[in-house]
Amino acid sequence: MFSIEHEFDSTVVTLVDEGDAPLQEDVIVNAFAECVTVEQYDPRTDTVQKITLSMSQVRDMAAALDLPEGVYTLSRGG
Repeated sequence: MFSIEHEFDSTVVTLVDEGDAPLQEDVIVNAFAECVTVEQYDPRTDTVQKITLSMSQVRDMAAALDLPEGVYTLSRGG
């Protein structure tokens, strides 16, 4: 299950783990104009772990989801 909310300066997607145990904590994706952050609560340390991806990294990740194993470089162009 997931939800999508539009905030003032970002779009927030929350991914909720469903199914058989063990389940993971929710993942929160914040999409800003200049970057995307991914956050998840870590119960072992009682902290929220956060990574920040540049828009270039997001494009690479989206492309990688549909490609076979290998090393790639995305190029701009028609």
